[in-house]
Amino acid sequence: MKATVKHLCTSVLLGVAALSVLAMGTSLADEQTDTTLITGARIFDGVSKELLAGHDVLIQDGKIVDVAKAIEAPAGARVIDAGGRVMTPGFIDTHTHMMYQMSFGEAANSDEEYFAYVATQTAETYLMMGFTTVRDVGGDSFSLKKAIDRGIVPGPRIFPSGPMISQTSGHSDHRTDAYGARPLFNEPSVYMKYGHVAVADGRPEVLTVVREALRRGATQIKICTGGGTGSYADPLDVKQYTADEIRAAVDAASDWNTYVTAHVYNSDGIIRAIENGVKCIEHGNLMDEEAMRLMKEKDVWLSPQVIVYTFHPNGYTDDQKAKHDLAYSGIDQMFKLAKKIGYDKITFGSDIITSPEMVKRIPEEFVLRTEWFTPAEVLQQATSKSGELLDLSGPRNLYGKVGVIEKGALADLLLINGNPLEDIAILTRPAKSLALIMKGGVIYKDALN
Repeated sequence: MKATVKHLCTSVLLGVAALSVLAMGTSLADEQTDTTLITGARIFDGVSKELLAGHDVLIQDGKIVDVAKAIEAPAGARVIDAGGRVMTPGFIDTHTHMMYQMSFGEAANSDEEYFAYVATQTAETYLMMGFTTVRDVGGDSFSLKKAIDRGIVPGPRIFPSGPMISQTSGHSDHRTDAYGARPLFNEPSVYMKYGHVAVADGRPEVLTVVREALRRGATQIKICTGGGTGSYADPLDVKQYTADEIRAAVDAASDWNTYVTAHVYNSDGIIRAIENGVKCIEHGNLMDEEAMRLMKEKDVWLSPQVIVYTFHPNGYTDDQKAKHDLAYSGIDQMFKLAKKIGYDKITFGSDIITSPEMVKRIPEEFVLRTEWFTPAEVLQQATSKSGELLDLSGPRNLYGKVGVIEKGALADLLLINGNPLEDIAILTRPAKSLALIMKGGVIYKDALN
């Protein structure tokens, strides 16, 4: 009976979400054709720092099939005149938490259905800001991904990690003093109970948890090898997971032809992660030059964020705030080190949690990064660089190539009023600056006229 009730609740949720799609874009979907030709755009292809003028883009069955001059429109094709606007690939956010957009107190007193309702709002917000793909690095976003893929809920395509995995007392362990010791009482936190995080100790437990995430459809695995600002028990200087535990996660992921990314701020945790096969570092704010040079040597990606450290998430304690501010203080050195040694495997991310209003401000990340990078470099990070990281998922990526405008890539395209290479701040006003949003050949916003 309990399962039947839950299935009924889920059906209601998806039905309500479908109404959202009807309200925002079904009329557009009804007019979609399998073939679209876009002319008159100045193209930022995700790679080159120069705009390509005088070329058309032909889209068929959700993919780009040609980028060339004077393409003749096939019979029955929809033809869009960009009117000289700048075209970019759809943006990619490589560090999101789609299921976490409520305060800690609200989350602690909510059921799974409420988490899902809130997540549908988050998904639509991302898409309307031009993010056509996100990598979710902690949270049970598997069903949200399915609902988006099936057109039930509007949102970006999701590369899910499933639960963020850590040791007892690690970044995924959100139990307070009110909880008993895990071996004795095994009381899960709300985040553990709903599958947004997982606590696993020793090789057998790590293997089991990773394999469960892969069973659900994880495109990559997220573990923690150092402390975090949002958790209660772990300072930023500590190392987490032994070499064998890290290797267990990497072995299980490698067997599925995908990779492991690691949450960690300090150099020791970064070095241990890399030496045991991790392919991407989340955050990394407090790393030293030795750690960054190892990242460059081993071809490891960095998924950093700036905007998340410009505010304190709802419900943070004084200790959490202090850790948060310490992490913020390391960003300048981290990016200056990257410039110094010529390290550029840097993606675009936000890491906003607990605040739907801050989610709406994620495009400010574009501007914040210009303290260290040119607008062209920031746009590369948000498109082709992030797309390269997603390619590490190999056959677990069931979608295709994203982040570039080239033959064979998915037709994730934005038409922008103004030139972000000259004034990237226009992207902080997506309602005004984004004239067209296309994901997989489907138009979700058309404000060209």
